[in-house]
Amino acid sequence: MSRIFNVNGDCKPKLHYMVNITGRLEQIRRMVEQGQYFTINRARQYGKTTTLKALKKFLDKEYCVIRLDFQRLGYASFETEQRFVMAFSKELLKYRGELPEETREQLISLGNADGRAYTLQDLFLVLGEWCRVSEKKIVLMIDEVDSATNNQVFLDFLAQLRSCYLDRDEFPTFQSVILAGVYDVKNIKRKIRPENEQKTNSPWNIAADFDVVMSFSRNEIADMLREYEQDHHINIDADDIAGLIYDYTAGYPYLVSRICKLLDEKVAENSSCTDLREVWSQRGFQEAIRILLSEKNTLFETLDGKLKDNPELQPVLYSLLFEGKPIVYNVFDHAVDIAMMFGFVRKKDGNVVVANRIFEILLYNYFLTSAASQNTKIFKAASENKSQFIRNGHLNMELVLQKFVEHYDSVYEDSAEKFDEDEGRRRFLLYLRPIINGTGNYYIEAETRNARRMDVVVDYLGERYVIELKVWRGNAYKERGEKQLSDYLEYFHLQKGYMLSYNFNQKKETGVKEIYLRDKILVEAVV
Repeated sequence: MSRIFNVNGDCKPKLHYMVNITGRLEQIRRMVEQGQYFTINRARQYGKTTTLKALKKFLDKEYCVIRLDFQRLGYASFETEQRFVMAFSKELLKYRGELPEETREQLISLGNADGRAYTLQDLFLVLGEWCRVSEKKIVLMIDEVDSATNNQVFLDFLAQLRSCYLDRDEFPTFQSVILAGVYDVKNIKRKIRPENEQKTNSPWNIAADFDVVMSFSRNEIADMLREYEQDHHINIDADDIAGLIYDYTAGYPYLVSRICKLLDEKVAENSSCTDLREVWSQRGFQEAIRILLSEKNTLFETLDGKLKDNPELQPVLYSLLFEGKPIVYNVFDHAVDIAMMFGFVRKKDGNVVVANRIFEILLYNYFLTSAASQNTKIFKAASENKSQFIRNGHLNMELVLQKFVEHYDSVYEDSAEKFDEDEGRRRFLLYLRPIINGTGNYYIEAETRNARRMDVVVDYLGERYVIELKVWRGNAYKERGEKQLSDYLEYFHLQKGYMLSYNFNQKKETGVKEIYLRDKILVEAVV
């Protein structure tokens, strides 16, 4: 049976194409050897369960590795201390081959209660004795700890683990404890909001920092694609496709696998590509991105739920997208901390940035297709005759600019309000969004090789358009903008580029014209 790309549950090497995570496992093994207790907290579908399963196999020869999943315990198991002790003991009994006979009998008693109200202290006495007599040091892994983090019983469980850790020089205990989930249990107050008290401290403050990079690199993605090449006996540019995937995903594991799965299955079956080599090209890649951004998948639904459940996220994300002002990372900024925990943003050079290009496009769509946005006059103007902008499958960007100038003058003719490039970008994207909806995508390319700012990049059916947006600040400023756009075109290997200038001078000359700069054609629209 041939392997496939997997986005449902954990990955299995014999069934699925996987990035080689041996280097990560080696890093985690060193933490285990050092006896560290720590948490793997990453956003949803970031490979946590796959990593834990692989880590168990990686450590099995040296250690007795117990891997539990708190989702299996059920919510009711955390209602009382006794219920938790019973459920936890029954889960451990699944590892019969690892348990000494006496420990097994004690866990059976705890699991059945035998008419007694057993406590966490009783449980940890049994666990401590097990650690004392075990031939191998014991490593405890617990997945999906989010299932428990709003329960007092779980806090008490963590407190017991903390006590064991602090007294490990006197009493036998686990070699290492690894918790995995989205929420960082060191900041347990994020989920516990009792009516009468605010939790400010976590009993998990003994946890070591987990700095292992779990996103995929370009080279790791390319190596995975080379395995696909070998299995299918084709020759693709693995490095080029891996670079495209990384540019759009920043190595987010689910997004990497989803794009590959769409290429292998949806694009290969339903597109006009004649063979697999054509599927795994820039054209096929753009088709996969189009499908991805138009579908409902588990990750996108989770992100949508987080935006609705955490209204403090929206101002932060809106500011990053439309205002263009850098947000300096501040460990005490609750909203940024939440955005980072859920995977919306990441740290880069001390600032906060949107986590990846896919999320950026997704969030632009989220804000620009809201009910309020769709009710704006400029959005409606573009929606009315959007088919005129497409000819034989090609987007006529020059016509888009011409019509934008016309509609802009009619919509905003009475407004003398001045604004900056970021507001100008928002207004243009409101116009552009319904035109390319469902077929093309746009993003803000924050940096090029020379680390200079650029503006809107539109990908439409394999063709790319670069539009520089400027607010008029004199001829010298305009000339710098033209030179900058020309450099961008050189960077993207394009001959034609577009510039949209917002001019507040009363004597301005609006309209669209072509400017020739060296071997480049710049189409400039002035409003």
